[in-house]
Amino acid sequence: MPETIKKSEDEWKQILSKDEYLVLRQKGTEPAFTGKYYNSKEKGTYLCAACKQELFSSESKYDSGTGWPSFTRPISEDRIVRHEDNSYFMKRIEVLCSRCGSHLGHVFDDGPAPTGERFCMNSISLDFNKDN
Repeated sequence: MPETIKKSEDEWKQILSKDEYLVLRQKGTEPAFTGKYYNSKEKGTYLCAACKQELFSSESKYDSGTGWPSFTRPISEDRIVRHEDNSYFMKRIEVLCSRCGSHLGHVFDDGPAPTGERFCMNSISLDFNKDN
């Protein structure tokens, strides 16, 4: 299990931009088709924008047509936490970074094989390390 990072909300506000804070710490969502990674085809690793933990490989990224970066699976299940989210009169599963607790997006059961899951992430919740 990755080591947990604990910071106060004031500390997060000093580290993150206003938009990053809104999504990562206050569970906001960026508009579809506006994020920097939704259409990216580069090879590499996607990290949590708040704590830099590796979360997703570009090998599991696919075009879901939703306007957000979508993945079939995380690098390892211990990199994320699934949390029931019943906000906005919907029943969804929220995805959080297991290391810092930041909101990344949601996971749905309408993805392709092999998992059948669609990890629909906010670009602003992610950083990217390009393969050499």
